[in-house]
This record gives sequence, structure tokens and C-alpha cells, in this order.
Amino acid sequence: MLTYDLERRGGLARYDYLYRCIKEDILSGRLTAGEKLPSKRALARHLETAVVTVENAYAQLVAEGYLRSEEKRGYFVCPVEVRPDRPPAEETQLRQTAPRRRWLLDLSSGGSGTEGFPFSVWARLMRRVITEEGERLLPSMPHSGALPLRQALARHIYQFRGIAADPEQIVVGAGTEYLYNLLVQLLGRDRVYGVEDPGYSKAGRVYALNGAKCAYLPVDGQGVDPARAEESGADILHLSPNHQFPTGAVMPIARRQSLLRWAGEAPGRYLIEDDYDSEFRFTGRPIPTLRSIDRADRVIYMNTFSQSLAPSLRIGYMVLPRPLLGEYQAKLGFYSCTVPAMEQYTLARFLEEGHFDAHVNRMRVFYRARRDAVLRAIEGSPLAGRCRVMGENAGLHFLLELDTKLPDETLARRAEGRGLRLAFLSDYQHTCAAARPHTLVVNYPGADLEYLAQALDILTEVMGAE
Repeated sequence: MLTYDLERRGGLARYDYLYRCIKEDILSGRLTAGEKLPSKRALARHLETAVVTVENAYAQLVAEGYLRSEEKRGYFVCPVEVRPDRPPAEETQLRQTAPRRRWLLDLSSGGSGTEGFPFSVWARLMRRVITEEGERLLPSMPHSGALPLRQALARHIYQFRGIAADPEQIVVGAGTEYLYNLLVQLLGRDRVYGVEDPGYSKAGRVYALNGAKCAYLPVDGQGVDPARAEESGADILHLSPNHQFPTGAVMPIARRQSLLRWAGEAPGRYLIEDDYDSEFRFTGRPIPTLRSIDRADRVIYMNTFSQSLAPSLRIGYMVLPRPLLGEYQAKLGFYSCTVPAMEQYTLARFLEEGHFDAHVNRMRVFYRARRDAVLRAIEGSPLAGRCRVMGENAGLHFLLELDTKLPDETLARRAEGRGLRLAFLSDYQHTCAAARPHTLVVNYPGADLEYLAQALDILTEVMGAE
């Protein structure tokens, strides 16, 4: 039976990695001409993956002539020129294996959105979409996205986020970074964009690369202070008020109301609400959105399926205020939608038929258990007396304040030498304003529980070498 470790695929899709592995085995002579391969179902069971993964890999190999398919018999290796002397470096590049270094603890990558992806449901829905929609999938999509998806999103955000919006107000795009680019073109490069500091660095970088000026607004325990927003001269504010990244701050209602008043006091002011992980709140009810209490129509709501489904899905969306719709059509209506039709129609059915709700409920339980396991490991480690956990009740990260005098840079460098890649709050700080010192941002879905106790012991040792 063919055996490959699909977890070593790095950034490749499973079927693509499997295709490359089998192809290399054919070229190197490990699989010989005429040899019969396992059936799709047998190999899928053996590799613990979806049948569609094997099916797609086999189909690509047949298309390229490495395999032939015989009806009711199976798949056989075709005669090819064998190259057993392939240099090791070339083979490594071909297989695109996992990163060269294995970290005992890697806090710089979240690891979220992939652990429980519902492959079987998604594959079934996509086959239905292809069968039932047929040629309707082939023409160009409307620039704002397929109508069935925008209708499904409108119902979803009304039911779960309290946002009343028509499908025409929703714009679908290939991730939030793409939507940030659209917003700069829509709102203007001559505007000043206020971004949180510390905060999600990609937003400010995208605005700056588009030629816009950014004002970095300090974040305290309640988010951005409206007074600082006024002083900054900003026209547009990019905020994550429901679970600020990376501090975890939740903006109280008084500040929300103040910011909404600020937006309404001058023409052209808008608030961009980035609601990036609202699905994963573990205590109490979800925090209401700014958009749901906006009476002046000055909030642009944004969300993505990167956290809840998978980063590689690349489907994000925004809800535009009505006053911007005409300008959006005039300025940006010529763009083609950047998300393939099949994925849009599949996601629409995934939402409409309740699969997304069921998936999020399962993942909420899964992530809560993962978070609790990480917290237990911390409590049972030598680090327990030298740290303080903060913001663990929402989202897929929390803060861990360390009792040490070592500068963050020194601690990170020493930890890296011992196999730990750390992420500090200061790493997300843009200006020289002091972030909370010695505070780790713990993206716990990416923590390998098998090595976590060892990693915490090493971190304690590194802290002790002051």
C-alpha cells in the first residue's frame, strides 16, 4: 500500500501533495510500469483522507500520462523514462515538504481553520452545484459576487450578527486584504486611515501601499480612545471592536457610541469594522456589532471565512453603507469578482442548509477543549508562578504576561535557539509607544500539545537566564 505523510505537505492542497508524491515515485522507479495502484477508497482509508483527494490526484496523473485508467480494473502505471539519479535537492523542491525547521512551539502561526474542515460535506455540495448549476457556473460572475451567496450572507449576518442589509450592499472578494484594496480605491487615497496600534499589521500596510496616509492610534484596555481618533486627523477608522487583535480588548458601548457620533459629525467619515473571529466566543452572548447599532449608515462591516473554515478558501465579504453604493458601482463596477463561481455557490448552500452553523458549533467545542488543554499545561508547568493569562474567553488567541526582566527581543532570540518561535505583543506595535512588555500572543490552535510541556519547560529555563 502506498504510504505518504500528508501532514508534511506544507502549503500544498492534499490532492496536489499526493499527486506529487506518486509522480515522484513513478519517475524514480519506485513504482514500475504496469504496476496497479490501490483503489481510490482503499488508499483514502489508508491515508486517512477524503476519497475526493485521491480521486483528484489520480485524475491529474491520468491527464499527464503517468497513469492509465481501465474500466472496472483500476489504475496502472504507464511506461515512462525513469530518472533514479534525481538530485536530493531537486526531489525536496518537488515534494514541497513541510518547513525545514520543526518548532516545539510556534506562536507566530495561528493554525486555525484547518483542523476540522468538513471535507465530505463540502465535496458533496460542490458535486451538487456542478450537476445542478451546470453551464451557469461558466460565465463571469457579478463584480460583487454571486447573488445566491450574497443572499445567504445577508440572512446569515441578520440572524447571527443582528445586521440588516440587502444583498446589493454585500461585496464578496478573495479575502480581506483584497477588500482593503477596494476600500482605498473607493474612499480615496487622499484620506487619512486610522489603524489600531498594536493591531493587525496587514491593514495598515495595504493602505500605505495604496498611497494613503495611516495614523496609528494607541489601544488601551477598551480599544481606541475616541479623543485620540479626533486628534489624529483621521477620516477613516479601521477597528476590531468586538475582540481587538492582538490585545483582546472589547470596546464598551460608551466608546462605540462616541465613535459613531464622531463618524457622523463630518462628511466622508467611516468606520471599518473588522469582525474577524466573532464565531468563537466561549462565555456569554456574542458582542453586538458596531454596524447593528449604526443609525447614520457610517459603518463598513467586514468578515471572512479564514478563521471559521480555512485560510486557503479566500472568501471574505463586506457590507457597504447605502450612501456608498452608487460610488462603488461607478468606480469599481468594472472589476471581475475574484472568487470562483463554484466556491461561491458551494458556500451559499453550506450556509443556507445549516452546515456552517453545525461546523462552527463543533469547532467551538473543539477550540474550547484545545484552549483548556493549553491552559492546563501552563498551570502544571514551572512557568505557572511566573506568568498571568489574559483574554482567554474569546477568540483563538490569548495573552500570557511573563514575569521576566529580559527584553522581548532577547527572550525571542534565546527561545528561537531552543526551538521556540515566540510572538510578543510588541511585535504588533507600529509606533514607539510602549506595548505591554513581556506579553506573549498565544495562538493556541497552532500549539502542538505533544510537545507543549517540553516547550514550557524550555521557556521557563530561558527566562531564568537573566
